[in-house]
Amino acid sequence: MMGRFQERFRSFINNRWLVFVAAMWIQSCAGIGYLFGSISPVIKSSLNYNQKQLARLGVAKDLGDSVGFLAGSLSEVLPLWGALLVGALQNFIGYGWVWLIVTGRAPILPLWAMCILIFVGNNGETYFNTAALVSCVQNFPKSRGPVVGILKGFAGLGGAILTQIYTMVHSPDHASLIFMVAVGPAMVVIALMFIIRPVGGHRQVRSSDGTSFTYIYSVCLVLAAYLMGVMLVEDLADVGHPVIIIFTVILFVLLIIPIVIPVYLSFCLETTDPAEEDLLPKAEKSEPGKSEEEAQEVIFSEVEDEKPKEVDLLPASERQKRIAQLQSKLCQAAAEGAVRVKRRRGPHRGEDFTLTQALIKADFWLIFISLLLGSGSGLTVIDNLGQMSQSLGYDNTHIFVSMISIWNFLGRVGGGYFSEIIARDHAYPRPVAMAVAQLVMAVGHIFFAMGWPGAMHIGTLLIGLGYGAHWAIVPATASELFGLKKFGALYNFLTLANPAGSLVFSGLIASYIYDREAEKQHQHPHHLQNSGSIFAGMGNVNEPLTCNGSVCFFLTSMIMSGLCIIAFILSMILVRRTKIVYSNLYGKSRASHVG
Repeated sequence: MMGRFQERFRSFINNRWLVFVAAMWIQSCAGIGYLFGSISPVIKSSLNYNQKQLARLGVAKDLGDSVGFLAGSLSEVLPLWGALLVGALQNFIGYGWVWLIVTGRAPILPLWAMCILIFVGNNGETYFNTAALVSCVQNFPKSRGPVVGILKGFAGLGGAILTQIYTMVHSPDHASLIFMVAVGPAMVVIALMFIIRPVGGHRQVRSSDGTSFTYIYSVCLVLAAYLMGVMLVEDLADVGHPVIIIFTVILFVLLIIPIVIPVYLSFCLETTDPAEEDLLPKAEKSEPGKSEEEAQEVIFSEVEDEKPKEVDLLPASERQKRIAQLQSKLCQAAAEGAVRVKRRRGPHRGEDFTLTQALIKADFWLIFISLLLGSGSGLTVIDNLGQMSQSLGYDNTHIFVSMISIWNFLGRVGGGYFSEIIARDHAYPRPVAMAVAQLVMAVGHIFFAMGWPGAMHIGTLLIGLGYGAHWAIVPATASELFGLKKFGALYNFLTLANPAGSLVFSGLIASYIYDREAEKQHQHPHHLQNSGSIFAGMGNVNEPLTCNGSVCFFLTSMIMSGLCIIAFILSMILVRRTKIVYSNLYGKSRASHVG
């Protein structure tokens, strides 16, 4: 009996679903950057900063959140628990030092040093993101869309979860939120860091996978709806502290519930059925590390330049027949010495790329620029949502901030789910889902531009969904086109599109147009600051000039809509270029599933 229990417990510890659930919990702590708006007022008042100085800290925070080169590189050298430990230490030291300074326990440092501390503290979450995504994408190579969508969704919800916990603590000392940000995520990550890893036998396709993902999706939807309801109740009603405690306890229960899956699979189901072992790729049994598809892809890559373009347009069976004929002819000619089969340098789409090899590929830059335009325009709305709602006459801006956080979460989860249907069930390029998300965002920007009644609510919905979908679709696409071996470095380079887009679109375009319209309305000779931009504080900080009416963001929103259309075109070019890759990746599995 004891031996059977030990065997079950060992199966539980090595269950890939346990790794996935632990990664979800870690990602719930990876949204500390979203709390900057809550901790910045106490930093400003304690250190007597003006708005311009505070905005510089905000830029340092954004850079820390997106510069993940070191995290990506260390995840390839260190075990994943080592990378997580480095991230936890960075988070603890960076924000812990800020807390000591704000509370007077450490000497005040110059602004540049404070920027470094904020950068270091927030950069810790790039390690959490990288380790969670790398381990789970390797554990679920055939379900990348749902895995990435759910994990990135929990990162987006992290700010709301930590805010609810802080509301329960109910400390009159606002600096205690900084202490919680420094200590809380570090404790959770250190507790779970040895669970986050690729586990053996992860390429098996289990019959329970579909049910398990459906269960996780259900929990995600309930969690999003619950958080939305709690935010609205706490914002609109005078809720007592005991009720807040009950709200938070229910939140913890919803976060813990997914552990049911690995417990059930390990302790309640029988051991692996021999029929399931047959679902392992045949090539894994005969030649470890090399699948049948990869072997065929090597042969195909030899003739990629030789085949006529019209071959790609043929039905799958006819296309494979034509390619096989061409391969046999070239192989025979090569054997007779008549021709020399030309080999390209480096890997081909679907194989493992290094970052350097990916940087010279047009597909990689199509992804990057499309992401920069799409997510950058969405981040511009998120950064300026307070001023946008104020300009349209809304007094309570927190509702829209909470709403876009929830829609962002649902966009990430939904983007992963629907892109997986497109790729796996129809063998069609996943980037088409990103193109749809960019069209949705283009419409959302138009609603913001027009300022119609209810436009803020509809615009927030569309932008939140579209922006969130990017961060589920792009990592999965990158792993499919450029492989899993160097996924950490590739993913962290792509995240640079976020601060780059924010810097240009929010820091330059939106702030300039807002200040110009405000100056026209008030006939003021000087440009004043836009609190959401990096140029905040260039005017008189004590008398900020505000703009009223839809005109404040009309031109900005129309420009953002145009950029989303350009991003849509780039995504469709990528779709056209990668059709054959997705046909090879998922076409055979789909055909066998249908058969």
